Amino acid sequence: MKEITSQQQRVLDCIQIYIKKTGFPPTRADICRELGFKSPNSAETHLRALEKKGFISIESGASRGISVINGESQNDSNEYPIIGLVAAGSPTLAQENIEKTISCPESFFDSDFDYFLKVKGLSMKDAGIMEDDLIAVKKTTDVRNGDIVIARMDDEVTVKYFNRKNSKVIELEPANEDFENIVVDLEHEQLHIEGKSVGLLRRN
Repeated sequence: MKEITSQQQRVLDCIQIYIKKTGFPPTRADICRELGFKSPNSAETHLRALEKKGFISIESGASRGISVINGESQNDSNEYPIIGLVAAGSPTLAQENIEKTISCPESFFDSDFDYFLKVKGLSMKDAGIMEDDLIAVKKTTDVRNGDIVIARMDDEVTVKYFNRKNSKVIELEPANEDFENIVVDLEHEQLHIEGKSVGLLRRN
């Protein structure tokens, strides 16, 4: 069987996860929504390439007429914890914060990651991050301005854009004009960067 590109692998993984989650294949619109493609034509191009290489079969005239031929993705799926509301004072990955685990192929996002964080609130809605979305989080303190980070302040965990103003001041910026920037004076306040967002899953 021919090799496929990383983007085609993401589409194949998306199909398999969708079938496992819902019991039926995704439509082109579902694939666009899950993977952030701008038009169904992008999804169609990858689907046709996967069909040509023998990974799937496509039934013409049916919006969900996609069947996976080789059953398993090239990349093994791993189990990742979903973190809900973080209990005050506890590490993010503490057992009491884990709602459940879900299976997701390692190749589903462009970067490796460690866990999913369930989004609360709409402070990042203009970045396409909505309530109850799952953010794929890579545990790291190596972040740059413009990264979407998971930050802890006073046992509160928040998801915001990272913007270092200078060596002493960091601003955590929402993507919603109804919310104000959080200005952190590092001389008087503690800020812990728990990781950064490397992808997003929407389950509804």
